[in-house]
Amino acid sequence: MITVHHLNNSRSQRILWALEELNIPYEIKRYERDSVTQLAPASLKEVHPLGKSPVITDSNGDITVAESGAIIEYLIGTYGQGNFIPAIGSEEHRQYVYWMHFSEGTLMQQLLLKIIFDKVKTDPMPFFIKPIAKGISDKVMSDYVGPNIKNNLDYIESHLSESTWFAGESISGADFQMSFPLEACVAGDVAGSNYPNIKAYVKRVHARAEYQSALTSGGPYDYA
Repeated sequence: MITVHHLNNSRSQRILWALEELNIPYEIKRYERDSVTQLAPASLKEVHPLGKSPVITDSNGDITVAESGAIIEYLIGTYGQGNFIPAIGSEEHRQYVYWMHFSEGTLMQQLLLKIIFDKVKTDPMPFFIKPIAKGISDKVMSDYVGPNIKNNLDYIESHLSESTWFAGESISGADFQMSFPLEACVAGDVAGSNYPNIKAYVKRVHARAEYQSALTSGGPYDYA
């Protein structure tokens, strides 16, 4: 039995979706973010030393796996029976590997920087510091973070204009992995009116019965 250590409004929602698509039985152990810091509770460190979600445990071999990409690859490799991963050596498989890494290695880096610098502008601080902090934040966003996010989204938009899913015409683990950052972009209006293919992709994901089952299992989720 797979146990998902599920943190509200987090990357673990895409793990629930993957499990539903793979038709793997699972149970959920729920954790709630701190209402002030929005960080995961310390109790998650009892499951994995970093105390972050998602983490799964598999009673078949007493296995613990952390990190979304590693979890998705473990689930597909162990229980997928050859599904949700393109044939090795194919162009679809090369796309699969690329987007599996792109999600956290490129896209989420810039989105997290945006969250941090937006928070700098809104967090309480001495009045004489605030203009300086805001100026630094605006400069970083305009010169570095903003252009990088736009470049990433432009690239994704172009790819999705030629492909229904990230690794071709069949859904794969790359879609599980890419779903979370794109949901965040659409829900937070980072992907504005210039990205119809990204918005259509997120709608396709949300329309799947398996995704809706994962939402029911996971509980309230701000990005759906």
